[in-house]
Amino acid sequence: MSLLPVSAVLPQLLAALEQAPQVLLVAPTGAGKSTWLPLQILQQADFTGRILLLEPRRLAARNVAQRLAEQLNQQPGETVGYRMRAETRVGPETRLEVVTEGILSRMLQQDPMLEGVSLVILDEFHERSLQADLALALLLDVQQGLRDDLKVLLMSATLDNQRLSALLPDAPVIVSEGRSFPVERRYSALASHLRFDEAVAREVAQLLRDESGSLLLFLPGVGEIQRIKTLLEERVSHDIDLCPLYGALPLSEQQRAILPAAQGRRKVVLATNIAETSLTIEGIRLVVDSGLERMASFDLRSGLTRLQTQRISQASMTQRAGRAGRLESGLCLHLLGKEQAERAVAHSDAEILQSDLSALWLDVLQWGCNDIRQLSWLDQPPEPALHAAARLLHQLGATDAQGRLNEKGRKMAQLGSDPRLAALLIDAGTSAERIATAALLVAILEEPPRHGSGDLRDGFQRVQPHWQRRARQLQHRLGARDAVADVECLAPLLMAAFPDRLARRRGQQGRYQLANGTGAQLDDDHALTRYEWLIAPLLLQGNMQADARILHALPVEIESLIRQCPEQVKSVTAVEWDEEKGTLRAWRREQIGALVLKAQPQARPEPEELHPAMLNWIREKGLSVLNWTPDAQQLRMRLACAAQWLPQESWPASDDQSLLDSLERWLLPLMTGVRDLKGLRNINLVNALLQLLTWSERQRLDSVLPTHYTVPTGSRLPLRYDAVLPPVLAVRLQEMFGEAQNPCVAEGRVPLVLELLSPAQRPLQITRDLAAFWRGAYPQVQKEMKGRYPKHLWPDDPANTLPTRRVKKFSPPS
Repeated sequence: MSLLPVSAVLPQLLAALEQAPQVLLVAPTGAGKSTWLPLQILQQADFTGRILLLEPRRLAARNVAQRLAEQLNQQPGETVGYRMRAETRVGPETRLEVVTEGILSRMLQQDPMLEGVSLVILDEFHERSLQADLALALLLDVQQGLRDDLKVLLMSATLDNQRLSALLPDAPVIVSEGRSFPVERRYSALASHLRFDEAVAREVAQLLRDESGSLLLFLPGVGEIQRIKTLLEERVSHDIDLCPLYGALPLSEQQRAILPAAQGRRKVVLATNIAETSLTIEGIRLVVDSGLERMASFDLRSGLTRLQTQRISQASMTQRAGRAGRLESGLCLHLLGKEQAERAVAHSDAEILQSDLSALWLDVLQWGCNDIRQLSWLDQPPEPALHAAARLLHQLGATDAQGRLNEKGRKMAQLGSDPRLAALLIDAGTSAERIATAALLVAILEEPPRHGSGDLRDGFQRVQPHWQRRARQLQHRLGARDAVADVECLAPLLMAAFPDRLARRRGQQGRYQLANGTGAQLDDDHALTRYEWLIAPLLLQGNMQADARILHALPVEIESLIRQCPEQVKSVTAVEWDEEKGTLRAWRREQIGALVLKAQPQARPEPEELHPAMLNWIREKGLSVLNWTPDAQQLRMRLACAAQWLPQESWPASDDQSLLDSLERWLLPLMTGVRDLKGLRNINLVNALLQLLTWSERQRLDSVLPTHYTVPTGSRLPLRYDAVLPPVLAVRLQEMFGEAQNPCVAEGRVPLVLELLSPAQRPLQITRDLAAFWRGAYPQVQKEMKGRYPKHLWPDDPANTLPTRRVKKFSPPS
């Protein structure tokens, strides 16, 4: 093992860990950084406490712990152990713990000091998973405020050193050169006339004929794995075993893919990017990289996760190629042209930029931060996703009106589960039967079956051993005794966690509308399509599909559900445009989200109900339904210009979205007596918009951005404001005589555009520099205008001539 490449930098790494709080290690795939280095640090570093090694996936965590323990001739649970959801192998002598990401976050929440821990290693940090970013932010906070002796080591073959060095400027960067064995990398674009599955199967079969050894094939998802496996069964020889490898596979099948092929046989492992990191698949000499991955992206509008197939980054290509050089020299075939590979992005986007942040925000609130900026992030979590997370937590009852964590929210955070599932468990109450039902339901939702009817009731009839183990763990965590699950509790429990996923059938072909207003769909022949109402907690938003696909659902009887969950039903007054009568019409509706249970027309609803409904109608239709007179439009422009030219002062926003968001503040006060569209359009919007300003702000606006400008003759002429262009003053040229400098607004910051007009009110000249006009272009204008308008004054020195609205006085001949 001392021949492993990373051994060359071990002394340098140990010295860095002794001196610096954070250290970055870049070591190629196969260098031994996961399966050898942590043990050496444990044995040679002067650490009195335990070492935590963070692995992004459960399969990798179990595999790494097993290999580290084997080097000590031990089993996991002695010196080396591991912790992951539903499985722990840790004993009193354990000094090196391999943990999955969610476990580390929960350990930090339960003990922010991390008592007894000297070093935390974040392995495969290039993946930039949500939990890894959160773990780093929390660990940096611990180092800064609680434990200046705690060490953090970040490891990967492809770290984004520039970004990390900006966040951790004092962290030493140690680079391990070389890998265990050389890997030849080839590039070959797939045949364009073949389907993807067919083209990949052909390339793999050919490589197996040309080269010896077992092969690892990287594919974007399970569907491709299954289809290409079927195609390869017809193309490869009988001495080759085809082994799928993905996260949802049973452990026994995952182990079959990882272990060496039997004597005299070869194997082809068809894997997702689960095999990209920290996982030694025995006997692999060949790698085929499809160049694709399936990434989850959170859709803020629907609240669902969308799976997108995309090109992988150069960092991922390097990781995949490295799988071929773990145990002997190898070959990696990338199924794309070399130029295309070189144009790929260097690193994939971090999960934190495109994920549901509800779990992260719950953890941050539990940590005691109400402002995300109080923590140090490699990538700042996006504001829209944080707002969506805050809304969901409030909907689940985890936060108060100010967005602070309440008692239920603290209990949810302590469970360490997804916020929806944590809410489901807490809402089970104290009944042992309801807790047993909730625990089993959570176990099924955490690891749903890949095959079956999709009816959640079937899961309760055919309970799997791993579901039972997880359910018992959750029951004990809630302090409940063992009890029998009650299927009758399923609907109200699901409604507590997934109120937006109640679905009602619409039309045919298995189409449903969700309570959140979006669509969902079942296959036409799916057994669940015969039910009008479903609760669908597991949905998948396809990349090209308008409707989400329902993966698992529970049929419900709506009247029974309403009796069990009356708090979910809201009485709503809504206003709609009646095309037949050409007027607004009010309705009283009983709704669960966007799903209408009952609707009744309202003859004369009270203003307290009607006016909020009218405001919602305006928000739906847009501000154009109001009567925007020129004066009202100009007031909006002036507010926009004030915000642009005098930003140091606090001016109310006047863009469409801001005005729609604040209708209650500026429009509602003028709606007294308004009951229909005619009354709505009679509202004076100038007076309405002035509601946004205090009296002193109105005076200030009129002073710095007046509606009119008084020219030298005393005429008070209107100004025209624009959101993009400078304000304009249209004035007859003679009325500007005697004005030497160009007039301005906004305390002299913005010169007016002067449209200088002829006596017939036709444009003569446009200028923002009146003095330059008098000196330059005016003589030519004077020459032309004297002949056309001889009765009007055209002096030689207009800047020093009295202005006039009149023609020259008539002088009779002598």
